[in-house]
Amino acid sequence: MYRVEVKNPCRCFFRSGMVEQQTFATLAEAQEEAESMQAQMLRDFCKKHDFLLTRTGLTFTITIVPSR
Repeated sequence: MYRVEVKNPCRCFFRSGMVEQQTFATLAEAQEEAESMQAQMLRDFCKKHDFLLTRTGLTFTITIVPSR
């Protein structure tokens, strides 16, 4: 199983209705969801954060960090 998880969720994340952890049967499904979530965050959130997408093993992680 492949996972998509969000680290350091912010208020915008909680208001969005997205979930912090999801599992998928295939790598392609997990990657598509992670990239879709990252794009939505970049487009719709308050612009006070950056959204770093990384892959480690079977897990895609979107880490929410303050913008510089």
